[in-house]
Amino acid sequence: MTITFLNTNIYLFSKKSFKLKNMTKQELFIQLAKPDENGVSRWVEKKEFVGKYATLYFENGFSWGRGSSPLAEKYIIETKKKGNTILKIRLNGLNTAKQFKQNIRKDIKDFYKDKKCVMLGINGTSENTKIEIDHKDGRKNDHRISNFTTQILEDFQPLCKAANDVKRQICKKCKLENKRWSAKNIKGNPYPFYVGDESYTEELGCKGCYQYDPVEYRKTSIKRITEEVTTDFLKKLYTEDER
Repeated sequence: MTITFLNTNIYLFSKKSFKLKNMTKQELFIQLAKPDENGVSRWVEKKEFVGKYATLYFENGFSWGRGSSPLAEKYIIETKKKGNTILKIRLNGLNTAKQFKQNIRKDIKDFYKDKKCVMLGINGTSENTKIEIDHKDGRKNDHRISNFTTQILEDFQPLCKAANDVKRQICKKCKLENKRWSAKNIKGNPYPFYVGDESYTEELGCKGCYQYDPVEYRKTSIKRITEEVTTDFLKKLYTEDER
């Protein structure tokens, strides 16, 4: 009987451990924060992310609580900060707004997963060189792109994690200031944008920004340089009277 009792306890412990290991970070936080039926929880301090909740701990990248995360799709997330450091997090109600879903259709992921990063030309195995399928539009406010049935290959591009992390910060700054990032920040790039200027507009959106499509930027730049050189050459070769 004693052996059976011990085995039962071991089985129950293993079953519980397996369940915890298979919980997402969002599920773990909900278990810890205990929101009520209205989606309001207590304030949870970061120092509580220990033990079985240790995977929730983060330094600067609050990835599991971003605006596009499953947690933010369901709840309104609030944070208390000291400077840029998040100290406490709570859920403050159910999110009834329409959310942009970051899911990407399998055939699109399969197409890009073996491609090289369009910015750095790599596809490696280390954390920073692994390929991520990037939404070109960094604002992620076009719900056509979040719909499996309407998203297309051209909405995405392969970026290594390092390039994608940098792009994410650039897009965040653009969203705050409505000033687009100039490609001339990279030495040797001939033009700041391949369409439009630094002012973000709803009509143009992200199109024209190097971060949105570096391949199109390079193609357009080559074409533009060729046209400018040809025009300049013709001007030197022929005078106005000879034309």
